[in-house]
Amino acid sequence: MSLIRWIALGILTLLPLPVASQGVSILQASLFGGGQPLLTSAQPMLPTAQPMIISGQPLIEARASAPEDSAGRSVASLFIGRAGSSLLAPYPARTRRPPEAPPVARTDIIGPRRAATQAGMVLDLIAQAEAGRAGYDAVQHGARLRPAKLPTQMTLQEVYDWIAATPGQPHAIGRYQFIPSTLKRLVAIVGAQPTDRFSPALQDRLADQLLAEAGLHQFQAGELPRHAFMNNLAKIWAGLPNSTGKSHYHGYAGNRATMTWAHFDTQMARIFAG
Repeated sequence: MSLIRWIALGILTLLPLPVASQGVSILQASLFGGGQPLLTSAQPMLPTAQPMIISGQPLIEARASAPEDSAGRSVASLFIGRAGSSLLAPYPARTRRPPEAPPVARTDIIGPRRAATQAGMVLDLIAQAEAGRAGYDAVQHGARLRPAKLPTQMTLQEVYDWIAATPGQPHAIGRYQFIPSTLKRLVAIVGAQPTDRFSPALQDRLADQLLAEAGLHQFQAGELPRHAFMNNLAKIWAGLPNSTGKSHYHGYAGNRATMTWAHFDTQMARIFAG
């Protein structure tokens, strides 16, 4: 090959090849003679149908066909051979969590909601003076050895066992601060059993008996003045004041009224108005 042909071949190698259009050859006249074009549109440089072969081995293996869906259509795939997967495929639908149920009131702790009866409202007032926020699970603050469980989770027998096992300390217990002797007496009157739980409902039943003993029904019938009824209540519950403004048991074992007579009188007048 002459020097001129080598130079011409080098120049052609460096030149960009224009894209063939409408069957016109890229180079109409061959530099190598014979009147044949070097490249034509009918002869692409790298045929896609066949891999390049070097020494009998394919340089680039033929690519696997694109994955298809159930209808035979090609689908996008991020990974070869994983039909249906796509870089921009939508996330699977999320399962919506059902709304959580509202919390259920723990009647074993706070007690059942009593009807808006006069007796129920009087007991609420008494509980303010006796138990405070502890409510049905109140234990006298002077008790050094408290029960192992909350009072509303104990049976009556477990309450009795705690009293027997901890002598020499106060044992008033529950929303109405029952002392041991009064508790056993009331349990016998209402017919409760030692295996019965010291529940809010049972505590209310025992307290209802004390309201009756203080003259609630006579007061409601107009046979007992309100202040006389209030003084009777103060003889049962040390946290209530009597008409002197002090607890009926003031100074005894640290007892004192936890509300004023004016407040007690105002609330009782409101409860029994009309």
